[in-house]
Amino acid sequence: MSSTPPPGWYRDPSYPLVERWWDGTAWTDHRRQPETETPQEPLMGPGPAAGGPGRAKVIALTAAGSVLVAAVVTGVVVLARDAGGSGSGAEAKTTVGSSATTTPSASSPSASASEPSADDPSVVEDELNGITLPLPDGWVRAENVADDDVVMTTPGTYDCPGDPGLCRHGQVLSRTATTSDASPEALARGDIADAMDTAFDRDGLGSRPFGGVTSHREVKAGTVAVGGRAGYFVRWRVTTAKGPGGYVQSLAFPSSVGSEAPVIVRFAFDAGADGPPLTDMDRITKGIRPIGDPATGGGVGSSIGASR
Repeated sequence: MSSTPPPGWYRDPSYPLVERWWDGTAWTDHRRQPETETPQEPLMGPGPAAGGPGRAKVIALTAAGSVLVAAVVTGVVVLARDAGGSGSGAEAKTTVGSSATTTPSASSPSASASEPSADDPSVVEDELNGITLPLPDGWVRAENVADDDVVMTTPGTYDCPGDPGLCRHGQVLSRTATTSDASPEALARGDIADAMDTAFDRDGLGSRPFGGVTSHREVKAGTVAVGGRAGYFVRWRVTTAKGPGGYVQSLAFPSSVGSEAPVIVRFAFDAGADGPPLTDMDRITKGIRPIGDPATGGGVGSSIGASR
């Protein structure tokens, strides 16, 4: 019995010279050059050798056999992945703040997009977008969360002050932007309202863990260098009907891998004494690095923008 292959970079079945991201259920549009170049076997020989027709026939038959074997192997791999992706593994969900806790079935890959770094346990790796994020003190890697894009959370939960459910004091997620032709500023400003609504207004189950949002105001915005790339962030202070409210931040910057698609990193922090310090937003932003390049940072716009 085969299980669904875990998310990762695999040879693109439609173009084996590059690697393509498999999200655990389907192929995405993300492609990259293989990190380790593997010589590709030619599908056809270089041409007839000096030995004559017999030698040419052997080369032709060998080439045809190679093509057939490659086609069969590729077909088996794709069918196995498709079969695994269409499985009926069940997941149990319970409300956790503005998201849900997910318990993967035995045959399902991990629900979280974050992976621990083999070299540095103090960072979280987002392999899809080609970045690592620092894991500050008081934070843990995402576990048992419904949103696959969440990369880290504060530990533990508490009873939401609004609709019944469990909430977290803070979470950070990383995802690929759906629009690739907009500037980092336009992406960040276009994302911040949805970030607020998702975290503090109404969750994916239709509940209002904080009784809904009553108002918001911008407290910071500006350019910032993220892993050596020019990015932009917007931060809002959110007031809710129940509880102390909180802060949300949307950060946008281009990825350094594959097609360099823009990346959105969202922050959602509770306000009040129990919420994480706002300096953690700055610390995580400044510590984002391309995978395999921990020294990259700074550059034009490397400072966090002034308060407004």
